[in-house]
Amino acid sequence: MSKQAPKVELKVAVSSADLRSLGADVKCGTTRRIYFLDTADLALQQHGLIVRLRSTKGRPSDAVVKLRPVLPKALPGWLRNDNGFAVEIDALPDNYACSGALKRTLGRHEVERTVAARKPLARLLSGRQRRLLTAYANVPLDSLLTLGPVEVRRCRFELAASDHPLVAEEWTFPDGSSIAELSTRCPSAKAAQVAAETSSALRAHGIVPDDEPQVTKTEATLRYFRPLFANP
Repeated sequence: MSKQAPKVELKVAVSSADLRSLGADVKCGTTRRIYFLDTADLALQQHGLIVRLRSTKGRPSDAVVKLRPVLPKALPGWLRNDNGFAVEIDALPDNYACSGALKRTLGRHEVERTVAARKPLARLLSGRQRRLLTAYANVPLDSLLTLGPVEVRRCRFELAASDHPLVAEEWTFPDGSSIAELSTRCPSAKAAQVAAETSSALRAHGIVPDDEPQVTKTEATLRYFRPLFANP
């Protein structure tokens, strides 16, 4: 699997208080506004597809279509050979999955300009990204709803007991509620070692994952916004 998915992103859900206790000052980091696209009944998610558009302050925007889980060998050649397509393993403390992401870089403020003009964000997807959606879900683009935005702050920091820098993210929803996550990337071959070292460093700060199944940022966001579009 390490040859097919050379990188692993290790993730763990934490609280905003945990970020503060670790000295991760997200307020001084990067600011993003994130949108997801899906139908009212989350048809894309049911087919393992995630469509995400990000507007990052001071940087180009981007659009990503993610497929999870995937079996890299089973992917069509046109997708595997696309320079914008990357495969990696997403790993939480209680589960992991191989995922593939097809990314398109957009112009600065392009996402926000499209939103302000009340135009569908799906128009920012590339032809290859639309082909990917059609191949795995065949959901009409005009049926996609905009779920968002979520205000995101993120920063990189290091723990004294770990050789691997961490990324801290805090996602804030329109009602003021928030979720937080820590993550780090490493080669697949070193995933077990990095996971053990990171876990040990976090435990030294009193941060231990809950026994309950962890919820990803995407899942939490879709759960938050879906009721706004549910039929009465």
